[in-house]
Amino acid sequence: MSGDLKAALIERCRAMEIPLVGVADVRRWEEPPFQPWMPEAFFPQAIVPGARSVIVIGLPIHLPVIETTPSIWYHELYRTVNTLLDQYTYRIAEFLNEEGHPSVSVPRDGYGGIDVLLERPIAFFSHRHAALLAGLGTFGVNNMLLTRKYGPRVRFGSVITAAALPPDPLIEEDLCTRCMACVRMCPVHALGGEDYPEGLTDKRACAENSAGLSKRSLSPCGICVKVCPVGEDIDLYGKRDAGALERAAGHVRSYGSR
Repeated sequence: MSGDLKAALIERCRAMEIPLVGVADVRRWEEPPFQPWMPEAFFPQAIVPGARSVIVIGLPIHLPVIETTPSIWYHELYRTVNTLLDQYTYRIAEFLNEEGHPSVSVPRDGYGGIDVLLERPIAFFSHRHAALLAGLGTFGVNNMLLTRKYGPRVRFGSVITAAALPPDPLIEEDLCTRCMACVRMCPVHALGGEDYPEGLTDKRACAENSAGLSKRSLSPCGICVKVCPVGEDIDLYGKRDAGALERAAGHVRSYGSR
């Protein structure tokens, strides 16, 4: 495996001011917890034959913005971060191609649009699961990936590459506190289980809510992301006092329903 190439990759990401970077060996998709319930068609090696590694980057969603959700502010920041992720992963893939390692960036969403999600609420590749296998976090009750620094307030992008890069270790501790704030505050009651993957999101209910918000340029919802108490950003913005996030979530939920 090429440690020098990974070091050069990390340095390039640092130059682009990308705060979260992780690498997963594609063989991790063939092991628990993804087998036997994740179809092989969603594995990176099935999408890109010859793939050996997946590079995952993460960009934060700033807490004061997501506190306003559902809002046009969060809607616009969400779009901005998605654009940056697509640009950065493309540049990373091109860097690896220039180094002689066939690589492709994966589109940030990969499902076409909300109307498509209503018919089939699934994308062709999961950046959240890739981030888990790249050692960037663990899943919470909200079915989002929780990171130490930003909790679930992160968007991820991925690069699938033929380069054999040293993988990063998985996070063994469970970052989710099981406070159940996300379950209580979900406006469509799409969350109901404590265990992952058994407690999966009701994707259709979530998509239908997003479709309604989209017509008003207020999507995505983001309540389950916003109320999560995990993450160092909670302390950065002084929101650690008990119930602060949940109280704000109740306010913006009322605002969003007007």
